[in-house]
Amino acid sequence: MTIDYAKVRETMVEQQVRPWDVLDIRVLEALNAVPRDAFVPEAYRALAYADLELPIGHGQSMMKPVVEGRMLQALEIGAGDEVLEIGAGSGFVSACLGYLARDVHSLEIAPQLAEAARARLAQHGFDNNVRVETADALAWNTQRRFDAICVTAAVDAVPARFVEWLRPGGRLFVVRGRAPVMEAVRVRNEVNGARIESLFETELQYLAGAEPAPEFRL
Repeated sequence: MTIDYAKVRETMVEQQVRPWDVLDIRVLEALNAVPRDAFVPEAYRALAYADLELPIGHGQSMMKPVVEGRMLQALEIGAGDEVLEIGAGSGFVSACLGYLARDVHSLEIAPQLAEAARARLAQHGFDNNVRVETADALAWNTQRRFDAICVTAAVDAVPARFVEWLRPGGRLFVVRGRAPVMEAVRVRNEVNGARIESLFETELQYLAGAEPAPEFRL
């Protein structure tokens, strides 16, 4: 049976993402414009638009579409914004960010995932303003400052370096805490310091190096 991916994509946006309070028109357009099925491993392509996390190899997975939608909306990305993505993964969110922003710089710690993401972005024409760099965000340094930072994996606590990379007025999306109850937050870089807003509860895999320290019990 041949799947009409365009139709299934439209159904995902209208029946999964929009009902989860994702109402930003540009975000909905991005999710309709980027073919999620092209960024999913072939074995899971038929499930590309299901309300599921999907394995992408190297111990990583794609977020559920509803979480991706809420994340993109929370970042309030303008057409002239410069965005940093921490965790390129499959490249799907990178492509959505590229649709919304002027420039996207994405970091991916796994070389194989970074290479595959670059290939997919190029193949589908999303590489004009999206660059994927193989790097560990917890060791990476830059003098650049960004309007928005998107962290696609969880952290035990928000690293200070991430907030320092924000421009004044910049927004950071990240999921923090410990399973089974993790909290998605938006950090705003305001004049009087960082302001943290709680958005919703979810659960993600940890960013490499940002997981909780092991607890020793007697």
